[in-house]
Amino acid sequence: MKYCVLIMDGAAGLPLPDHGGKTSLELARTPNLDAMAKTGMVGLAHMVPKGMEPDSAVACMSIFGYDPTIYYSGRAPIEAMSLNIPVRAGEALFRCNLVTIQDGLMASHSAGSISTAEARELVEALSKALGSERIHIYPGISYRSILKLKGAEETTQAVCTPPHDIPGKPAAEYLPRGAGSKLLLDLMARSQEILKNHPVNKRRIARGDLPATSIWLFWGSSRIPTVPSFQATYHRKAAVTSGVSLLQGLGKMAGMTILEIKGVTDGLDNDYAAQAKGALDALKFYDIVIIHIEAPDEAGHTGSVKEKVAAIEKIDELVVGQMRDRREDELRLLVTADHPTPISVRTHTGDPVPFLLWGTGFNPNGAKRLTESEAKRTRLVINPGWNIMHRLIGE
Repeated sequence: MKYCVLIMDGAAGLPLPDHGGKTSLELARTPNLDAMAKTGMVGLAHMVPKGMEPDSAVACMSIFGYDPTIYYSGRAPIEAMSLNIPVRAGEALFRCNLVTIQDGLMASHSAGSISTAEARELVEALSKALGSERIHIYPGISYRSILKLKGAEETTQAVCTPPHDIPGKPAAEYLPRGAGSKLLLDLMARSQEILKNHPVNKRRIARGDLPATSIWLFWGSSRIPTVPSFQATYHRKAAVTSGVSLLQGLGKMAGMTILEIKGVTDGLDNDYAAQAKGALDALKFYDIVIIHIEAPDEAGHTGSVKEKVAAIEKIDELVVGQMRDRREDELRLLVTADHPTPISVRTHTGDPVPFLLWGTGFNPNGAKRLTESEAKRTRLVINPGWNIMHRLIGE
C-alpha cells in the first residue's frame, strides 16, 4: 500500500456574506474532490491544540503525525533547519519578514509577494549593514528570512506579533515589546533606512509594486526541536514536496527526503501538475509522500477570494485529478487544510478543518463535497488532529 497526503494550506475559511454565505471551498469548482468525497470519508480535524498559536508549523506538525504539545518548540528553528543554518545552544532565532508599512499601516506582510531574487538582494544589503559576529541574517524563500542572534537569548522573551495577523492595522501598535525587545526594535528601525533607497525598491516602485520598507521580527525561539524519525514512528519511508522552507524543515526534522521538483513555488505560479507528478512518481521509492501547496494561504492573507478559489480549483484539476487516476487499491489518500485562513480576517484561525480520507478501507459517510459544512454534517471528528496519520495508515 502507498500513501499520499495533500495539504491545501489555509484552504478552509468562513462564510463570505458577499458570496451567498459560501466559503472559498464551497465557491470552488472541485469535480475531482467531489467525486472522491462521495466514495471516501469526510470529517473535521482539530490540527491546532487548544491554547497554541494557529500557525502552519503547529498544524502541519499534527498532519505529519506528531503531537505539537510535545514536540513543538518554535517555528524559526524549523525553518533554519531547512536552510541548513548552523544553530548552537544559546542562539536565538527569529523569522525575519520583508514587509511594507505605508502611512503607518501594515500594507503587506510579504512586501507585495516579493520575488526570491529581489529579496536576496535586499537581505544581502541588510546583512552587510546590520550583520556582525553576533547578528546574522539568512535569506529564505521570497519575503521570508531568518535572523540568528548569538548571546541574546533574552530576545526570545519579547512579545512579537506576526505581520500577517495585522493587515491594514497600525504597525507601531504591534512592535516587539517587553523584556528582550530592545535589540529587535533597534534592528527593525535600522533596516528601514537601509531599505529606503535600495535599487531593488526603486525598481519595484517604478513598475508599480510595493517596496520592502522594513524587516519584521517574530516567532523567536532558542530551543532546538527534536522529534523521532517518521520511519521509526510509523514504519514507513517518507518524502515531502513544498515551496516553503517550513515544510522542508519539518520534513528534515522527521528524517524525510525533500523532493526537488522544478516549478514548485509558494504562490499561484506554482506548477501544480509537475508537483503532483513528481510526488506520485516518487511513490516508486517511498511509502508515503506529502504534498504541501501554499497558494490558498497566501491568497487568504491578501484577502483575495478570486485567487483563493482559483488556487483550490487548480489543486483539484491538476493535483487531485492525477490522484484519481490511481486505482484505489494502490493508494490511500488524505486531503486536508492545516488551518483556516478566512478572507474576512486575512490571518489564521484555530478552528477545525475539513479532511478527506480516500482509498481502500475508507467507506463513504454521506458527504458530497470536501467543505466545512459537509464535514461538520458527517459528525466525524478527529481530536487531537495528530491522530489522523494513524487513521491514514491504519495503525
